[in-house]
Amino acid sequence: MGHKMFSESQLDRMEKEYKEWLREYEKALQKMPERLERFSTVSDMEVKALYTPLDIKDKDYFEDLGFPGQFPFTRGVQPTMYRARLWTMRMFAGLGTAEDTNKRFHYLIEHGETGLSTAFDFPTLMGYDTESPLARGECGKCGVAIDTIDDMQRLFAGINLEEVTTSMTINPPASVIWAMYIANAENEGYDRKKLGGTIQNDCLKEFIAQKTLMLPPEPSLRLVVDTVEFGTYEVPRWNTISISGYHIREAGATAVQELAFTIYDGITYVEECIKRGLKVDDFAGRLSFFWNSHIDFFEEIAKMRAARRLWARLMKDRFKAQKPRSMMCRFHTQTAGCSLTAQEPYNNIIRTTVEALAAILGGTQSLHTNSLDEVYMIPSEEAVRIALRTQQILADETGVANVIDPLAGSYFVEALTDKMEEEAMVYIRKLDEMGGMVAAIEKDYPQMEIADAAYHFQQQVEKGEKIIIGVNKFPSARPDLEFILRIDDELENFQIERTRQFKARRDKVKLQKAMDELRRRCEGPPCWENNVMPALIDAVRAGATEQECCDLYREVFGTYSDPGTF
Repeated sequence: MGHKMFSESQLDRMEKEYKEWLREYEKALQKMPERLERFSTVSDMEVKALYTPLDIKDKDYFEDLGFPGQFPFTRGVQPTMYRARLWTMRMFAGLGTAEDTNKRFHYLIEHGETGLSTAFDFPTLMGYDTESPLARGECGKCGVAIDTIDDMQRLFAGINLEEVTTSMTINPPASVIWAMYIANAENEGYDRKKLGGTIQNDCLKEFIAQKTLMLPPEPSLRLVVDTVEFGTYEVPRWNTISISGYHIREAGATAVQELAFTIYDGITYVEECIKRGLKVDDFAGRLSFFWNSHIDFFEEIAKMRAARRLWARLMKDRFKAQKPRSMMCRFHTQTAGCSLTAQEPYNNIIRTTVEALAAILGGTQSLHTNSLDEVYMIPSEEAVRIALRTQQILADETGVANVIDPLAGSYFVEALTDKMEEEAMVYIRKLDEMGGMVAAIEKDYPQMEIADAAYHFQQQVEKGEKIIIGVNKFPSARPDLEFILRIDDELENFQIERTRQFKARRDKVKLQKAMDELRRRCEGPPCWENNVMPALIDAVRAGATEQECCDLYREVFGTYSDPGTF
């Protein structure tokens, strides 16, 4: 027997009175018409004028909502949520050399940041050292340059790695960068079993959206499973994948596409880990997600609530998970970079505040707020402080953290949450029919769905159907900001020289032995005995650079280029 929220007699009365109200509403519109021909979310999901119990008449409180910290986790993954502990305030930081970024880390910690988040420069993201001809002109421009374990030591100098959790936004070379982090932490006297943090390590969304590509899909997945397996046994506090919808959304996806494709990426990783021989309840509790909080306030809250319920049901029904933690969709959120404008950049503070508030009401575990100048460059100290203060004011001054899931029971929010889950399931069934995400990527299915959505949104902006203040309504020119941060081109020569000196000091026999073992493991069949992580840790400790490890990957596994479908 279900536990419906409204009785049949209540619903009958509601239906009758709603029809009467609708007639009054239509009469009122004859005097003053609606200001838009069609109301819809940013993702173009149609929105009605009024929501009532009729929109959630089939909802069962215990099956669909439940209580915080309990299945299906719609209302939050922790029973206490922010009443006991606020979300982690994790500002994305990375610029120039390791010392430059270390200075920014200390600045943020001094101003109240509670977790570190590392941005790497483009060569590092692609698995190249600064001295590579392919890396010219990019050193430190969109993040920090990390070539060696010595760079990693400089990056985290003076920071207690057992007390602070560290997130690292790195994908194809994630195993190498994580090996450097572990090896450096152990060199500094920390216990790997006490290290907490996250490597993004989501190869599938690279093929779908972000395109920092290195290896073909199958070996990319193999390396991801190696990190999950190693983390399960050796670094138990680490989140070994942050399954990322953020970049899918930034590429132009709708909220439903972001939800569906990201959840399906998660399904794929779980399947691959189970194929390796891991038990779902041994590893699933360390998987985490990463959502984009866009500008449509209620759509984002509904998406995050739907994500928790959808993931919980899939883990329980499809993978037979037993532990509640295995069913929890724990996630980090970042406000939407694609919603920021170069025109009137101070408007970006307002956009970011609304997006951050949506993430909090959506129940995020950690949050990055974009800086007003991120549409131009790496954030300046002045702008990043405002972005951090945005979170702190929301946390401590507004009262929004006092009540758990305060929008539950809103007819609109609950109806929108249901619609998100239903429409995401349509995509999930379609991906199942196609043979899974790798097969779908090879057919360009998610890529083309996102491209179509991005094109549709741009058409709406150009027609004025979707408003962006300062762009297509009250348009203005791009101003000059007084605090622009610029990266000195001389940094590249400095970093190249430092890496060359590092290489000259290495014990070449020890290094060769470590690299031979890494190659042996890569060439062998995927299994615990051939897990790359122990060999990588030995290799980077012996002085292997990021590119040397990645070049070995490229030799053994081959490379991948985006086919560029139009």
